[in-house]
Amino acid sequence: MAQCVQSVQELIPDSFVPCVAALCSDEAERLTRLNHLSFAELLKPFSRLTSEVHMRDPNNQLHVIKNLKIAVSNIITQPPQPGAIRKLLNDVVSGSQPAEGLVANVITAGDYDLNISATTPWFESYRETFLQSMPASDHEFLNHYLACMLVASSSEAEPVEQFSKLSQEQHRIQHNSDYSYPKWFIPNTLKYYVLLHDVSAGDEQRAESIYEEMKQKYGTQGCYLLKINSRTSNRASDEQIPDPWSQYLQKNSIQNQESYEDGHCTITSNKNSDSNLLSLDGLDNEVKDGLPNNFRAHPLQLDPSSDPSNSIDGPDHVKSASSLHETKKANTGIIHGACLTLTDHDRIRQFIQEFTFRGLLPHIEKTIRQLNDQLISRKGLSRSLFSATKKWFSGSKVPEKSINELKNTSGLLYPPEAPELQIRKMADLCFLVQHYDLAYSCYHTAKKDFLNDQAMLYAAGALEMAAVSAFLQPGAPRPYPAHYMDTAIQTYRDICKNMVLAERCVLLSAEILKSQGKYSEAAALLIRLTSEDSDLRSALLLEQAAHCFINMKSPMVRKYAFHMILAGHRFSKAGQKKHALRCYCQAMQVYKGKGWSLAEDHINFTIGRQSYTLRQLDNAVSAFRHILINESKQSAAQQGAFLREYLYVYKNVSQLSPDGPLPQLPLPYINSSATRVFFGHDRRPADGEKQAATHISLDQEYDSESSQQWRELEEQVVAVVNKGVIPSNFHPTQYCLNSYSDNSRFPLAVVEEPITVEVAFRNPLKVPLLLTDLSLLWKFQPKDFSGKDNEEVKELVTDEPEKIGTEVISEFVINSEESKVARLKLFPHHIGELHILGVVYNLGTIQGSMAVDGIGALPGCHTGKHFLSMSVRGRQDLEIQGPRLNNTKEEKTSIKYGPDRRLDPIITEEMPLLEVFFIHFPTGLLCGEIRKAYVEFVNVSKCPLTGLKVVSKRPEFFTFGGNTAILTPLSPSASENCSAYKTVVTDSTSVCTALISSASSVDFGIGIGSQPEVIPVPLPDTVLLPGASVQLPMWLRGPDEEGVHEINFLFYYESVKKQPKIRHRILRHTAVICTSRSLNVRATVCRSNSLEDEEGRGGNMLVFVDVENTNTSEAGVKEFHIVQVSSSSKHWKLQKSVNLSENKDAKLASREKGKFCFKAIRCKEKEVATQSSEKYTFADIIFGNEQIVSSASPCADFFYRSLSSEFKKPQAQLSLHTEKQSVEDAVRLIQKCNEVDLNIVVLWKAYVVEDSKQLILEGQHHVILRTIGKEAFSYPQKQEPPEMELLKFFRPENTTVSSRPSVEQLSNLIKTSLHYPESFNHPFHQKSLCLVPVTLLLSNCSKADVDVIVDLRHKTTSPEALEIHGSFTWLGQTQYKLQLKSQEIHSLQLKACFVHTGVYNLGTPRVFAKLSDQVTVFETSQQNSMPALIIITNV
Repeated sequence: MAQCVQSVQELIPDSFVPCVAALCSDEAERLTRLNHLSFAELLKPFSRLTSEVHMRDPNNQLHVIKNLKIAVSNIITQPPQPGAIRKLLNDVVSGSQPAEGLVANVITAGDYDLNISATTPWFESYRETFLQSMPASDHEFLNHYLACMLVASSSEAEPVEQFSKLSQEQHRIQHNSDYSYPKWFIPNTLKYYVLLHDVSAGDEQRAESIYEEMKQKYGTQGCYLLKINSRTSNRASDEQIPDPWSQYLQKNSIQNQESYEDGHCTITSNKNSDSNLLSLDGLDNEVKDGLPNNFRAHPLQLDPSSDPSNSIDGPDHVKSASSLHETKKANTGIIHGACLTLTDHDRIRQFIQEFTFRGLLPHIEKTIRQLNDQLISRKGLSRSLFSATKKWFSGSKVPEKSINELKNTSGLLYPPEAPELQIRKMADLCFLVQHYDLAYSCYHTAKKDFLNDQAMLYAAGALEMAAVSAFLQPGAPRPYPAHYMDTAIQTYRDICKNMVLAERCVLLSAEILKSQGKYSEAAALLIRLTSEDSDLRSALLLEQAAHCFINMKSPMVRKYAFHMILAGHRFSKAGQKKHALRCYCQAMQVYKGKGWSLAEDHINFTIGRQSYTLRQLDNAVSAFRHILINESKQSAAQQGAFLREYLYVYKNVSQLSPDGPLPQLPLPYINSSATRVFFGHDRRPADGEKQAATHISLDQEYDSESSQQWRELEEQVVAVVNKGVIPSNFHPTQYCLNSYSDNSRFPLAVVEEPITVEVAFRNPLKVPLLLTDLSLLWKFQPKDFSGKDNEEVKELVTDEPEKIGTEVISEFVINSEESKVARLKLFPHHIGELHILGVVYNLGTIQGSMAVDGIGALPGCHTGKHFLSMSVRGRQDLEIQGPRLNNTKEEKTSIKYGPDRRLDPIITEEMPLLEVFFIHFPTGLLCGEIRKAYVEFVNVSKCPLTGLKVVSKRPEFFTFGGNTAILTPLSPSASENCSAYKTVVTDSTSVCTALISSASSVDFGIGIGSQPEVIPVPLPDTVLLPGASVQLPMWLRGPDEEGVHEINFLFYYESVKKQPKIRHRILRHTAVICTSRSLNVRATVCRSNSLEDEEGRGGNMLVFVDVENTNTSEAGVKEFHIVQVSSSSKHWKLQKSVNLSENKDAKLASREKGKFCFKAIRCKEKEVATQSSEKYTFADIIFGNEQIVSSASPCADFFYRSLSSEFKKPQAQLSLHTEKQSVEDAVRLIQKCNEVDLNIVVLWKAYVVEDSKQLILEGQHHVILRTIGKEAFSYPQKQEPPEMELLKFFRPENTTVSSRPSVEQLSNLIKTSLHYPESFNHPFHQKSLCLVPVTLLLSNCSKADVDVIVDLRHKTTSPEALEIHGSFTWLGQTQYKLQLKSQEIHSLQLKACFVHTGVYNLGTPRVFAKLSDQVTVFETSQQNSMPALIIITNV
């Protein structure tokens, strides 16, 4: 239980005090009414004695009474009605609320810190009022009247006669059978005569003389002269007299003016009263009919006019606060005791002392002695005899009953003079004067008697008081008999069905148990008495039980909370809304944040409802908000109910302040960090053959890899524009800002271009939400960034459409538990700074689908296809936390976040806006296929644009044509069926020989040091005017690898007028091309053995080209025709085809291979340009009747592009670093003779059947030949992963790399060729030896002097060699040493000698070579490319 102001040792004696009746004449009543008080009320503040009192017990022992208090009340002849008592208790509780600003106790239990009000004044007020308002009953005498004060005024004509009248009246009330109420303790009631004298108006001498007369008649012990009203009430109240009555009257009056303003409260209004103050003692302002014997109804009588529920079972709260304000008006300004001075206060106090000392206590003492004497005389008799006598004399007792009937409340009634009741009377008297020892023994005796008689009501009463007496005995001779109380409670409740008495037992016993620290037992006792018959009682007892649980040695926090919830529920049923709200709030501290979401929801819902009822709307809103924002586990129906309730409350709140700021709404959730901002127009959809550039849109997912690629492309093009340097203030253009982008700077938006904000909503509920009139909330500051009038900064409110247009989404439905994004647009019409603050919308729920024609829909407002039940206007702010800073040491050690400015764009001046459309753009190509498409550039802004460039990581994929291309192409439709190539019809005579042309790579944008990826778009006049559009041809070539290719284009352009904020703009396009296999081309080049060409110079080569059709006809390809093979090189050219087959047209069906052989020769000196001129010679060998000019667009474009991309690949390190520079040079020279720069272009046509139509596709493959004898491919080779090897740990001994050239490189240093007749006839019968002259030609391929050794001796290493070579021999010198100058050709005349006919291989001479100026000899055998066979025949 909660702490109380009084201890239990003070509480119980104060609850059971001697009762004294007061009977006043009308005149006496009038004198007291001058102070707005009845006589009984006048005495109330002074009814406790200030000093100890002594009296003697029956054994003549002196007994001390401390703090004795008496209760004086006006005689009421009607018992109070239970309904009225309930109403009074209800008002007392609702009138007592926790004081504002009361500091609550903080109780720490486990991991809970609870703020709990330590005291419960409402419970104490309830208990005090409950104990005081208990009606007197026959089975106990504690609240029966012991004495009666008869009060008359000295101003009456015949005061003494008035006293006689009053005395008779009292006698009539006590002894007449018409009056069953009030109850009197003993027949011989003490009468005490009080003469009231009004000092300010009355005659003092007359009063004194009357008093003397009274003393003569009634004795000095039985009368008193009380002087009051020493001042007149209309005197200026300059001196402040204390008002000790207010606290008592406030406590007992039905309404309590100060303590509550609203909520349910009940007022009983008496029609005749003007003060409307009804006290427990309840005197009306005037006595009806002026007759003292016309007693009013009990003050707790219900006035039928004001209370419809007169029944006992009526609810605890009866009436609303309608008449409260009138009452308050009536009561304001009333001063109690206005005519009394402090001397009068002392006189009243003195009067009470006198009455108690001289009248009441001697009377009680005498009565106790009389009763004791009766008891002693009874004890002398034997038990059986006594009971027989008792039966004999108690004629009025009802006949014997059966046990079942006895257990009924009315099973047994004792007559007033029954001996058992005399014991009970004596016990009660002893108890009232605090003689607890004697009281206990009397109760104990009475208890036995009652139990023997099965008088259960009487027995329960005796048990109850015996237990209390035992507890209050001084020195505690015996422990508190709690089982007495338990039995009493059970009897009252179950047998007697008297909950009021049971409740008294519980209140007393729980208080006693609490004082002994037995909180658990106290709680069990309190909970046991909760029942359905009284919500108020149950609520208060449950709350006290909860306090018991929290006050235990180890606090039971969850039990406390649970019982607080139960108490709150019962308070709510009892109409005590404030107390209900307080209980729920205190319990909430325990349940909050512990994962008990359903309990939390229930509590919050109740708190919301109660707060709403009490018009605490802000609290209601926050409670309902909690239900909605926690991840609710409630059912959909329950969530719907919560939401509707919330909206209803919110609506009421917003109606109170319609012009106030918009409230923050809790639903739906907004994931602020997922907010994306897009600057620019939405992408246009594809229109027929036109396909718009993909650019960037909110539909694309963020990809860090591609975003990095775009950034690199932009940096590349900016570097080219700025002569190779990226400006320091360059920042990559960001059209879409999200949580991954760099949002540390203010983004730039262009005026008249929309800003789209994508807000990510999530509906956590299981019911759909309907947002209507959804738009962005923003503020805008117009500024001029040119710096002319920077001072003037106007702050703009949010509703100026001429500055910023705002798009409104009329309806936005978020289904249950759905995440959904809304895209909201702003249209800036003015330059300045824009700040997007949040979203504003009406939040509502969908009540049901509307009928098609609107008939049968529920009442509400129709919004489009959905149907809104109720909605509130509110806002939610978009607050985005920036990235955590982690650069400096300070930032690493503390948690700091950088700014995120994606919602604060700066609106800049107009810029050009480019749109790009692709016409006839393919989605699928064969590898190497060439296709002509068109690109349309449109300037959709009001500014001209210039400096248009396109940059791509894959420049080999497309070309706009070189400078040689015609700039004004035919329209796309006109050129639909033409070849993509520039062709020339040829005659059939020049089939086998090559057609020569030349072109410079500079013409095709591939110059020295240029960036081949950055391609200027050839706009006519380099400017695109506003609204203008231009179409340009674009050739595409399918990438060499099969599969899906994503190719990124970035278009860069600038404004003609330079802007301070935005230097350039970009447009992105990602083309997705799917390539399928076509041809594989492999080529090798080797030296021709014939050393002379037509001009008689060395340097012929043979080029072998293998073409394989790898297409598996998945693209409907029937066959490929090789229409032309071209070469391109600075030094070499193809001369002719040496194909032996007669088939002129080279066709390849699926999986077929074709082999071609070509002769290549060095270009003539005039054709070979200087290295720097980048001029290439093109030679075309045609297999059809149409020449494709390979040096023109687009063939040359793609050739150069592939060449440049080939050069970009990391080349093997050519020079090997050693200590000696000379060795390095030597190696380089040897390597150079191995190199060739010949590039082969294979042009083909493919015949495709598609939709029963035959199409001809064309394409080209490139093979770049760099090394003699090494095979080169048109398609990239897959690198075989190296096999895993064991890891070896060793110390490298020799760190220098061997600088020897490879065998292949050395073998190409000297080219050898044997010239001899193919067959030789010799008459062996004439001459046995056949001599054949043979010329050995030695050609130095390098540009340095070479020492050569020619060795003609046969190797005799193996027997096979002897077999082959043994049949012929070289004659003459066997070894020659020569020196060949740079590229010199030397011939040696040799003789071969044969002795038999046959076929011989003459290729046996071994040649060794070394560079002349090198010390180190790189000597190796020079390999012949072919065997040299000679046939010797006999003639």
